[in-house]
Amino acid sequence: MRTAARKVYDKKVQRMGKIVIDENGCKGCALCVHACPLHLIRISERINPKGYYSAEFVDREGKCTGCTLCAITCPDVAIEVYREKRKVGGDK
Repeated sequence: MRTAARKVYDKKVQRMGKIVIDENGCKGCALCVHACPLHLIRISERINPKGYYSAEFVDREGKCTGCTLCAITCPDVAIEVYREKRKVGGDK
């Protein structure tokens, strides 16, 4: 019974995520680009102070779920992930 109630609750909650990439710490290896299942990270056209094309987060539509795959794969520990849960429709 408890499992069924939880499944209903999970359907009403949407995870919203946001990542922050340390431009100075990123070396542009692109591992995060390939790890993101929603393709929300790309290599920037700007060069950072260390001479690398760093990664940048491009999520204009708010699709990021905060899954942390990008941060887990980053060898330079240059990505911070922030998550928030929001209720979707229905009762408040």
